[in-house]
Amino acid sequence: MATLHIDRLLETCIKRGASDLHLHVGRPPTLRLHGRLRPLETKSLEPEDTVALMKAITPERAQQELQEEGGTDFGFAFGDAGRFRVSVFHQRGNISLVLRLIPSKLFSFEEIGLPPIVRSLCRRPRGIFLCTGPTGSGKTTTLATMIDYVNVNLDRHVITIEDPIEYYHSHKKSMLSQREVGVDVPSFAEALRRSLRMDPDVILVGELRDLETIESALRAAETGHLVFGTLHTTSAQGTVTRIVDQFPVNQQEQIRVQLAGTLIACLCQALIPRTDVRGRIAAFEFLVVTNAIENLIRENKVYRIPSSIQTGKKFGMQLLDEHLFQLFAEGKISAESARDYAQSPGTLMEKVESFQKGQIAMPGEAIDPSKPRAAE
Repeated sequence: MATLHIDRLLETCIKRGASDLHLHVGRPPTLRLHGRLRPLETKSLEPEDTVALMKAITPERAQQELQEEGGTDFGFAFGDAGRFRVSVFHQRGNISLVLRLIPSKLFSFEEIGLPPIVRSLCRRPRGIFLCTGPTGSGKTTTLATMIDYVNVNLDRHVITIEDPIEYYHSHKKSMLSQREVGVDVPSFAEALRRSLRMDPDVILVGELRDLETIESALRAAETGHLVFGTLHTTSAQGTVTRIVDQFPVNQQEQIRVQLAGTLIACLCQALIPRTDVRGRIAAFEFLVVTNAIENLIRENKVYRIPSSIQTGKKFGMQLLDEHLFQLFAEGKISAESARDYAQSPGTLMEKVESFQKGQIAMPGEAIDPSKPRAAE
């Protein structure tokens, strides 16, 4: 009965285009649709329901981890319809599940809206490329797109280290080795250490979650590998600070030098609700490390990174707030959404108001004084 039940719930999640399915005691099964939680019109779940649903999909080793640690994560394929990343955890004595639907389709750079320069950065022989943003901002999808670009266009040995594996990649022009933490290898740091003996060209680290993993990733980038990694930071400046601050104070100067020499780009993203069609659209802050930015990192002047991004448009750089304003001006997101996700909400709203009064033009256009815009 539970298997049928979970199958129906998973089918509903896929059919409706939801990103997540929440199963909590005392509440009906709930979908996250376009960023918003929507309960299904069914009965509230009882404690025995969530236990049965958990047992229907959770492998034995994960059930053991749940008992010992109070929580577990794993991925599984739902036939050919899609893959799910699952988090199972105890709360208030009951079991809860959150299932994230991983789209089976790999996207193109254009579909995601990635800056064109990302293609040339994916061809670099060495260095570290960081993709950052809050949970659920599409980092995994962006990195899967980059790995697919490498796979299609370059002859490389690509090793991915994930917890759990989300997108499955087949061998194309490149060779792919995908390792799952907890199944194929005990930890990210251990997987990174061992990967250097596997003749890799490109290494994807699903999450730079601790000092040991960050250290191993920087070493891999230094020794002639292209490393992709993710962090839960919301700006390029914040990303550099977060990495340096992970290390003891007496090592921070050395790490700044190391990071300045290996970081090639930082892409910070957020998924914003759209106004024109159902769904969400990605907004990006993009830092490409030039000689000038390398010096700022080395000299601990990261507070100057935002102004360097503003003057680095010819390299494809942009601040998150600039992209939010552009998306608003194009009618793709609302002024409220732009404000909610902005780094400097006050400054952005002043710009929005000036735009609505016709005092500033759309990005890339001249002002037409005869056409003041109506306020939204």
